[in-house]
Amino acid sequence: MLMRMIALSATIAAVATVAGPVQAETKAADIVTQAQISVQGMTTDENIGEFVRRHAKNAKGVLVVPQMLKGAFGLGAEGGSGVLLVRDAKGSWSYPAFYTLGAVSFGLQIGGSASEVMLLLMTDRGVNAIVDGNRIKLGADLGVAAGPIGAGAEAAVTLGSADVLVYSRSKGAYIGVSLEGSVIEPRESLNKEYYGVEVGAKPIVIQRTHSNPHADGLRSALAAAR
Repeated sequence: MLMRMIALSATIAAVATVAGPVQAETKAADIVTQAQISVQGMTTDENIGEFVRRHAKNAKGVLVVPQMLKGAFGLGAEGGSGVLLVRDAKGSWSYPAFYTLGAVSFGLQIGGSASEVMLLLMTDRGVNAIVDGNRIKLGADLGVAAGPIGAGAEAAVTLGSADVLVYSRSKGAYIGVSLEGSVIEPRESLNKEYYGVEVGAKPIVIQRTHSNPHADGLRSALAAAR
């Protein structure tokens, strides 16, 4: 009996060793996969889908953060990793470059939540600021306007002269959700993980020197947002 158990354990371990690396998805690839799910979900959402599609078709670029974690009790902290894609003159979306979005905030806030966040870059200035900069602060370096958030979305969005239009879907209890003052920074280590070489955002999203077929689903989801 003991020998059978040992043999069975050895077999399970051998299968796990062989199957594990094949099934595992890298952190960068997982972010892209989750970003695709977020885009598909937000563009078809019964509350905000119409608004997202309306503005996405005119967006110059998009930053999708599929999971932005927030926690607070007076002092709030939020952050998450996401991907930036830029549309060219022909309407084709680039392959993704990786970024983080995060902030620390003060004020009346309690609880925690996990949100999906989509930042539509409505101007060339917005795209260039993120691609060329190492650290961009929303509301200071770029003008921000909030789109409808979650259930009961407002019927109108005032974009004005804002460079960035923010959409979010949240779960959990949280008071005072805002991306004003949030910081966007590149994550070149994830670019390297995803493309196999060290590369910044500009060659990926503007010059288009790098590609990864794994992101074609995300690009198609954005192309379908009309």
